[in-house]
Amino acid sequence: MKKISRKDLLKDVKRLVIKIGSGVLTGKEDLNKDIINSLASDISYLMKKKLEIILVSSGAIAAGQKKLGITQRPSYVSSLQALAAAGQSVLIKTYEQAFAHYGQTVAQVLLTRDDLMHRRRYLNARNTIFKLLSWNVLPVINENDTVVVEEIKFGDNDNLSALVSNLIEAQLVINLTNIDGLFTKDPRSDKNATLITLVEKIDKKIMRCAGATPGFLGTGGMESKIKAARKAALAGIPTIIANGLRPGILKDIFAGKEVGTLFLPQNEHLDCRKHWIAFAKSPKGELVIDKGAIEAITRHGKSLLPVGILQVNGNFSVGDAVLLIDEDKKKIAIGMTNYRSGDVKKIMGLNSTEIESELGFKHDDNVVHRDNLVLYADENGEDIKCHLVI
Repeated sequence: MKKISRKDLLKDVKRLVIKIGSGVLTGKEDLNKDIINSLASDISYLMKKKLEIILVSSGAIAAGQKKLGITQRPSYVSSLQALAAAGQSVLIKTYEQAFAHYGQTVAQVLLTRDDLMHRRRYLNARNTIFKLLSWNVLPVINENDTVVVEEIKFGDNDNLSALVSNLIEAQLVINLTNIDGLFTKDPRSDKNATLITLVEKIDKKIMRCAGATPGFLGTGGMESKIKAARKAALAGIPTIIANGLRPGILKDIFAGKEVGTLFLPQNEHLDCRKHWIAFAKSPKGELVIDKGAIEAITRHGKSLLPVGILQVNGNFSVGDAVLLIDEDKKKIAIGMTNYRSGDVKKIMGLNSTEIESELGFKHDDNVVHRDNLVLYADENGEDIKCHLVI
């Protein structure tokens, strides 16, 4: 494994995302205000050094449980939404009080996946965050659990932090949890477990280690943190998973100390727009494509033409994301469609020259343009190819 100088890697970082998990923020019965105050001190210190920081924070549901005297986390979505509504004000007030000691202003930003799926709302969120940063205000981002439903959930704040890092073109993600990083085995039960300090590429071996590392309070475990690190790596952004309960952890990271687990970015990565297509947009349907179309897309970097489409599944509109799959349901790519599902059904199998005569109009020769396509490296849609032509 190559030797990496963390100090050299971090010296040019100007903008970063710090994600703080429930396992760090939550004590036995309430928000851990001592930890929050300690992190506020470190973050304020870094901001005074002209670093632009975006904070992604869990904790609203846990704060709501304490506020309402509910000891056991409920399973019903409506109950979780109600707890988030009660707890979000407590969470942001706690941050405001903690950062006020250091003269630092904070602002609450609540997002759903729907906000990032639609390009205009995506850009609006981006512009809001950039304006806050220009005012030296710390954005505190959380998923809007009060209104979120399954279709628009990020899944957890690990995933949210990866999407936000691409949204604001961060140069680093720090994911603070209640364990020192990624271990080879569960350190609670195996004395031979060792901390993995550097991950050059997230592969199946690394994912197995994630499955062996203990879980945490909240929805995200180590596996979700590794998947989020992979998404960040595909945007060219390194991630450090470290112990947020350790005093001075952020100062130690920027001092170049080998704490936590560092995940290196991929040398070849997606640009912001293709990363958005791959991860922020949920597919609304599927296009089953023939072997010729698969060859054209994967081997020659071509767009998807109507002639190569065999079947249309689902209902979608212009600009929605659709999966491109083969006849065995293997995922080939994800892309943005130029036509709604009803129109694609009418033109599938036709040459592009026949589109206008069939529909009475023509948006484009392509159903999905190559600039709006992202290839999968495996059928599960876990790995992404960073270049259209292979």
